[in-house]
Amino acid sequence: MTVVLAVLCVLGALLLAVVCWVLRGVFLIRKAKRLEAEIGALDARTEADRSDEQARKAAAAVALGFVAESGLDTDHPAPVPAERLAVLEAARSGDWEAAAAYVEAAGEDWQERLERVRPLAEAAAEDDAWLLAWRTARPADPTAALVHADTGVMVAWNVRGSRSGRRTTQEQFRLFHQLLTTARADAHAAQKLAGPADPCPYVVEQAIAMGLGYAHEEYRRLWERITERAPRLLWSHVAGLQYWCAKWQGSHELAMEYARASAAAGKPGDLLTLLPLMAYFEQETYEDDLLPETYYKEPEIVAAVDAALADLAAAGHAHPGTPRMRHMLAYLLFWQDRDAEAVEQFRHIDGYIGAVPWTYADEPKRRYLYARDWAVDVTAPDA
Repeated sequence: MTVVLAVLCVLGALLLAVVCWVLRGVFLIRKAKRLEAEIGALDARTEADRSDEQARKAAAAVALGFVAESGLDTDHPAPVPAERLAVLEAARSGDWEAAAAYVEAAGEDWQERLERVRPLAEAAAEDDAWLLAWRTARPADPTAALVHADTGVMVAWNVRGSRSGRRTTQEQFRLFHQLLTTARADAHAAQKLAGPADPCPYVVEQAIAMGLGYAHEEYRRLWERITERAPRLLWSHVAGLQYWCAKWQGSHELAMEYARASAAAGKPGDLLTLLPLMAYFEQETYEDDLLPETYYKEPEIVAAVDAALADLAAAGHAHPGTPRMRHMLAYLLFWQDRDAEAVEQFRHIDGYIGAVPWTYADEPKRRYLYARDWAVDVTAPDA
């Protein structure tokens, strides 16, 4: 009997322990749920406070003359010249002669020539009837051949899209490479028709080289053909940086080496100091462990920004690359806590954000407004 009582006592104790353990678990679960609910409520209040603060900053910026979110143009880095709009409208209606005259008016200003070719190629990528009429009327016209080659590049990249490789289908890649192969033949044909000093059809091939994955030596031969004709052409240097980036055919080290060489080759006002800024930005975008609030404050990047500011001052407003330089400077100056200098750049570019670094974000407006409104808010007494 004594043994039975002892066993029952032990079993009772064990049962009581189990009940206590279960009740403790229930208590902890309920406590965790209450804590989770409290954290959720706190996060909601924090997010609401953050939204309210962002709204306040946005309203303050608009009150100081900056463009509201609804008015931001995400397609262009700067206002489109009225002449260009008129030419594009004429071309779409079939007046290819207006397009031809517009490009040819750039003469041997190769940067400007490319600035005029690209929007025409973008238009032809949507509807090329006018371009085909131009090529039929003037089959040996080097300008028509150049626009045709660049149109092929635009069509190929439109098929591929702007998503990362992991988010691009195999069918997209197949068509992309097929179209780029055709575009390469068109670019080579344009090169044969071009004058001996014209680098433009070789510049068009740079995007083809990047997409088709030219070997480094093959790309360097293409680069020599460009630089022997136009060694300080900003458009070509920017295109070259993309090829040498880690996300395409190079590495961070090769991209930075290339960017520094480009900057060193430039004269004041050429805006080639943009290249190191873009190389730093590409690396920060590519590497998840780099924090912009510390990375961009490194002394060498601050020095690169200072050099770019001096280059921009020498270039003035006439250089076609000025808006792109201002966009990049505004972003880096913001991260360097040089808010007054950032605001100066924001005043020049405000309203048009179709440029790097904003276009690299899933929500370009959100990235732009965060930087602009913060800088404006910090400097509001002096704005």
